[in-house]
Amino acid sequence: MPTGWPGVKLSLANALWYRLLSMFRTISPLAIPISILVAAWWLLAQVPLFTPARQDLVALSPYLFTAAGMLLSLHFRRGRICLLLLLTAISYYLMTTYLAVGPETPKAWLVYRALAVLLPLNLLLVVLMREKGIYSSAGRMRLVFLSLQIVLFLITLREGSQTLWVGLTNPLVQWSLLERLTIPQGSLLLLCAAFCLALIKWLVRQSPIEGGLLGVALAYFVLLNWPWMHYLPALFSGAALLIMQLAVIQESHNMAFRDDLTGLPSRRALNEQLPGLGSRYAIAMVDVDHFKRFNDTYGHDVGDQVLKVVAARLMGVTGGGRPFRYGGEEFTVLFPGKSAKESAPHLERLRQGIADYTMSLRGNDRPRDDGAGEGRRNGNRSSSGVSVTVSIGVAEAGGNLSTPAEVIKAADQALYKAKGGGRNQVCLSGRR
Repeated sequence: MPTGWPGVKLSLANALWYRLLSMFRTISPLAIPISILVAAWWLLAQVPLFTPARQDLVALSPYLFTAAGMLLSLHFRRGRICLLLLLTAISYYLMTTYLAVGPETPKAWLVYRALAVLLPLNLLLVVLMREKGIYSSAGRMRLVFLSLQIVLFLITLREGSQTLWVGLTNPLVQWSLLERLTIPQGSLLLLCAAFCLALIKWLVRQSPIEGGLLGVALAYFVLLNWPWMHYLPALFSGAALLIMQLAVIQESHNMAFRDDLTGLPSRRALNEQLPGLGSRYAIAMVDVDHFKRFNDTYGHDVGDQVLKVVAARLMGVTGGGRPFRYGGEEFTVLFPGKSAKESAPHLERLRQGIADYTMSLRGNDRPRDDGAGEGRRNGNRSSSGVSVTVSIGVAEAGGNLSTPAEVIKAADQALYKAKGGGRNQVCLSGRR
């Protein structure tokens, strides 16, 4: 067996680890909420076996999650999540106060029907809302709107008036399958609408907040369909609150480690990955040719379009490459487990794909419809089309290059050779 084999095995393991980590980061906005809900359902049968002290802690946990979530929401100015945290905590209090004895009393039914209307309705509104913060006029108006709902509910509760809530929860259609559910049909319709809209937004944006709202919709369905089941309000209210709390943390992490313009991981994320690369890897530095000329000629809006085009091509790089935005018009691609020579064909394919793409500038005559714009690019290209090229320098670890910083420096030097040699080419470190 060759002496270098263990190092190769380690590098291949690192490459596999990075690929799995990348996949997890993509699906985690959905995987985490689903895991929390599954855990809550499993705990439903375990809590009766807990000691009284632990059962009290389960009953208290939604309030603890609310406090922690409110601190995070206030710090990161997440008005939508703040609204849902308050609503869920209030709903949990009402469930434990009025629904704990079961559905026998008129007040229990009044509270249940009110919650069956207000929880799905406000969730749908939150999904439809854009984030406006907490201290803005829009944020204050949302809190006022929630307060008005609470006042309306308290008035009907004090008067014992069921009319409003019964009218809003009457069956919409006669269907035996829906009649088996406790949740009113209108509430189910609102929850389905909120879930579908949140799913669409998540597919478009890959935002942890939207993924969290999907989990909250499922938690609300369980709460409203089995509201009198012992310990269920505590577990699923707590699950909804924890999902929102973690969504704020994930979203804040993305803000710190992901570039807003291109959607690529940022330089901070790159620096976080470098120490764990192992002993065999290559690093490529990618720079947009004549980027200043694009900005001076067409304006910064076109410059931003150019960066987005290059970033989109970088996201599709083959060979296990992981792209990052390094800064300005410069990008980095990591190739764990590969040498510079092994990475070069994938970088050449990337360079060619960028050079072959013609970007149509958005002018007054450019179709707003993406399909029409794609047809123009693939058919007759207008005079407003521009092409962009990149120069790439790549270096590998080993020899005198023992640290990632040294490899990046060598790749940067190779990049300048590529630019000096006429641009629009890939240059390997140490080669002429």
